[in-house]
Amino acid sequence: MIIVLLFGLMFLLLALGLPVALAIGLPAIGLIVTPGVFPDSVTLAALGQTVVQQLFSGVDSFDLLAVPLFMIAGSIMEVGGISRRLIDFCNSLVGWAPGGLAAAAIGASIIIAGISGSAAADTAAIGAVVIPTMIRQGYPPAFAAAVVAAGGAIGIIIPPSIPMILFGFMTNISTSQLFAGGIMVGALLGLSFMAVAIFISWRKGYGERLPFTWKQVGVTGRAALWSMGAPVIVLGGILGGIVTVTEGAALAVFYALLVGTVINKELKWSELPQLIIRSQVTAGGILFIIAMAKVFGWLLAMQQSAQLLNTFVNSLALPPVGLLLLVMLLLLVIGCVMETTAALLLVVPVLALLTPQMAVDPVHFGVLVVVNLAIGMLTPPVGICLFVSCGIAQVSLGRVSRAIAPLVLVSLVDLLIAALWSPLIMWLPTLLYR
Repeated sequence: MIIVLLFGLMFLLLALGLPVALAIGLPAIGLIVTPGVFPDSVTLAALGQTVVQQLFSGVDSFDLLAVPLFMIAGSIMEVGGISRRLIDFCNSLVGWAPGGLAAAAIGASIIIAGISGSAAADTAAIGAVVIPTMIRQGYPPAFAAAVVAAGGAIGIIIPPSIPMILFGFMTNISTSQLFAGGIMVGALLGLSFMAVAIFISWRKGYGERLPFTWKQVGVTGRAALWSMGAPVIVLGGILGGIVTVTEGAALAVFYALLVGTVINKELKWSELPQLIIRSQVTAGGILFIIAMAKVFGWLLAMQQSAQLLNTFVNSLALPPVGLLLLVMLLLLVIGCVMETTAALLLVVPVLALLTPQMAVDPVHFGVLVVVNLAIGMLTPPVGICLFVSCGIAQVSLGRVSRAIAPLVLVSLVDLLIAALWSPLIMWLPTLLYR
């Protein structure tokens, strides 16, 4: 009964427009201090102390320091000329094809994903440059916004990934292995999005086609060389075991700052304080959600939610593949109606306990969870990538939602492949770490 009431109050507060952190935390705190929920021998003072301890323990982790650092790196990247140079280079390679600029935007998103770890930051960085250009070249604004949103969603699958950092923190699974597992499926999604964008552009005659010249490739490649070095250095350091995830995040900040101020010379030092403030407001919101989710999860644990879920799953008598697909469907629904960080923090501690019944490796499951939530970023009503690209393109959410439908469909196919064919995710983690 307590569990039903807890989730019911949370969804009610979300529906009323309360911030996610408060919608998660207030019902949990309220029920904890409600008489009758815990034995009378447990004093109110003790319960209050427990709440405070859970709030602080929720964010007391060195690994979580990577979240604000990657946020800073993404903000610097957005204004430091990195995204524009990457788009120019990718466009010089594929601009000759129908929908070449759309494919270039997705390709640049994949590269930038190796710097920021944030889908929203990637969408904003690419969208601010490419959406106006796509519109000028004859692409419909809704289609341009859809392409950029789809490319941005890859930002939490291609490492470094903030949701993967959070998943590793909650489940005590190696973040480096999760990063390695996300590379192949992220590349598959990127190639699939490119193929769909090119096909639609060819069928409907969108955009301009640029002549291919090796000279242009060389010019844009030299200009983007330092920008392309960021993912190599950051990911190479993390996957190679040279630096930790948090140290890699600090390295990303330093590299983005170096490229933006010294190499590209497009970032002014006077702009840096505002960038840091803006990124840390976002990071603070994420950490506040994590703290509140810790209280929420503690109350669920006290109500024996894991045991109840296990009993329910056993009663279904599903084969491992059937259970895995059911969990994937549940995650897709949750991703559509709940903010990504909140969804991750609320469902993962419980669903991760089902990995033995699903007969999947915890790393495999972790990457699948992130892919599911990435798809949720492309679907209303709370798809953050959609909202960012809609704002840049100045078109309605409904129009962009219709334009992005083919991209969402192909992402579901890729998700099914990743779920049923484990080597797509597990090949690199096994090769590097096992």
